[in-house]
Amino acid sequence: MINKSNEYTRRILNFPAIRPCESVCFSSLVNSLIDLCHTICEYKSRTFFTNKKNARHSIRLIENFLVFLEEMRNGNSRNESILALGMSELHFIFQKVQFLLEDCSRDDGRIWMLVKSENVSTQFLVLMRSITLALDVLPLDRLDVCVEVRELVDFVRRRALRAKFDGEVDDRRVSRKVLLVLDRFGNGIAPESSDLMRLLEYLGIRDWAECNKEVKFLEGEIGQECLTAEKRDVRFLSSLMAFMIYCRCTLFGVVDNAPIRQSDGVSCISDLIRCLNPDDFRCPITLEIMIDPVTISTGHTYDRSSIMKWFKSGNHTCPKTGERLISVDLVPNLALKRLIKQYCSENGIQFVDTGAHNNDITRSPGAGSAIAEQVMTLLASYLVGKLMAGTSGEQHKSAYEIRLLTKTSVFNRSCLVEADAIPSLLNFLSSSNPAAQENAIAALMNLSKYAKSKRIMIESGGLDLIVGVLNKGLRIEARQHAAGTLFYLASVEEYRKMIGKIPNAIPALMKLVRDGPDRAKKNALVTIFGLLMNPENHWRVLAAGFVPLLVNLLTSSQREDLITDSLAILATLAEKYDGTMTIVSAGNLPVIAEVLSSLNCRAAKEYCVSLLLALCINDGADVVPLLVKNQPLIVALYSLLTDGTPRARKKASSLIRILHAFHEKSSSSLMAPALPPEQFIHVW
Repeated sequence: MINKSNEYTRRILNFPAIRPCESVCFSSLVNSLIDLCHTICEYKSRTFFTNKKNARHSIRLIENFLVFLEEMRNGNSRNESILALGMSELHFIFQKVQFLLEDCSRDDGRIWMLVKSENVSTQFLVLMRSITLALDVLPLDRLDVCVEVRELVDFVRRRALRAKFDGEVDDRRVSRKVLLVLDRFGNGIAPESSDLMRLLEYLGIRDWAECNKEVKFLEGEIGQECLTAEKRDVRFLSSLMAFMIYCRCTLFGVVDNAPIRQSDGVSCISDLIRCLNPDDFRCPITLEIMIDPVTISTGHTYDRSSIMKWFKSGNHTCPKTGERLISVDLVPNLALKRLIKQYCSENGIQFVDTGAHNNDITRSPGAGSAIAEQVMTLLASYLVGKLMAGTSGEQHKSAYEIRLLTKTSVFNRSCLVEADAIPSLLNFLSSSNPAAQENAIAALMNLSKYAKSKRIMIESGGLDLIVGVLNKGLRIEARQHAAGTLFYLASVEEYRKMIGKIPNAIPALMKLVRDGPDRAKKNALVTIFGLLMNPENHWRVLAAGFVPLLVNLLTSSQREDLITDSLAILATLAEKYDGTMTIVSAGNLPVIAEVLSSLNCRAAKEYCVSLLLALCINDGADVVPLLVKNQPLIVALYSLLTDGTPRARKKASSLIRILHAFHEKSSSSLMAPALPPEQFIHVW
């Protein structure tokens, strides 16, 4: 009877309890209530980090009440209809008790539960009083149970009524200390490490991994809070997250269980994704990968933007079933969204979260609160100091922390750049320690997204060092991050020229495309595409022998994004005559023509048509006769006129004109009519 689906998506201190159905069988209701009580009693073995006494007292009360329920199940109740109301209410309340106990015993969210401890104790009080009211309506004198059991129920009722459930003294004391530390941070004063350690010890946070769990929890809460209209707790959550990040970076000398590659949770999700059909991630309306999946009342899921357009057009039915909707409420499908984000991450597909991303405090120019800004300023100086003058272990850990801090936050990047982190990180690129080199280049890649960082990297002589890692990085991940760093540097025209002139830069990118894993291939391909924005790099890419490698990717890769990127590069190369000649002379035209009819991605189709059109324009005499005979290609071009992007429709129309003109002028009676009759051709 309990909605298990909420178990993984429920926000902390949120209690989505569901009342039992009015028509439920009484014996089923009692059995479900007994199961629920057993589940609550199992919390006795858990550790409660806040509201310990209140949690234990609640469990004892329900444990006593369980005796009464067991007796009822074994006896014969003569007034089931009268009992059902009270039992249903108890079932509803006990669900909330379980949720509250779950929150009090979480292994993350401990500091949030601490600062909310007074509210939590009030929740315990309200729930216990609700139990009292529910027991008041139970007709104990009509129940077929022994006197002792009735007395036990009365005892539970009186205990629930009289219990104070006040906030606990130790919780209040430590919570006040946390607020005092935040005040000190707000004044730009770093607290003593011993004071911070005592606060964490109270919460049972004893190592880096447990501290990092708190950071991840708070980060998730900020994202959820940004989706609400009020956003009341964003600043406070941001301050607490900065506090926990400071503790993680300064108190723990060892990064234990660090998710350098993938955490266990991400690995589990990755295994799950491999068992799913990626088509399930596409919106049934647009057939594009969903960004913000929401579920409507029929149980079907759509992307929020597309289903909203459907409703705004006056439709009040389910697009998939045609069923008329009583309600047009949209329920966010958070579990599916998490899977889609992970799928996009693993397959190099851009995921722009229009709901949370634009409001995500970690990605905004500020830090979320004035206190968080002060904390990050202090922390940046601390980490750079350790990079410059710390022990070998401290330097490696600082590089890793900087890598984490720069991954998503614009403000963190700016603080670390101002603290002069870049020169120190560049020094680590020559390290013989694979982990240190990887963390340093990953941090530099993240920092290169910040405009000011690019100039500092170049002026500090970092370009040759980064290309050096691209060529001879100790790990493939380091070479992958080096390619990503060059991609961001290549966004500046001057630096595109500089990268292209380094003799081994483009060959190293080619080697990464040929031999690297998919993520490395992705980084190398987008970097090449960026470098091609400088005309001088065209001949360098052609001379490196990129064309056969790209065509091979079209047929050998299963990844949609790699195929799209390969077509984008080929289309750019084909814009120039020497690029067209290289592609045509390599005999790759049949492969490229066949690819169009097998593509699902609209962007890939657009690049493919652009490529074919450029080839026809630059070398029509050789290309057009081959294309005009390809019936599947003609069918694919005509389908683009209706379901392609505006640019794809325009290019497909131009290509159809060229092919049709050739067909009309052809005087060979042996040529089969590959094109439709002229009257059926609709040119856009």
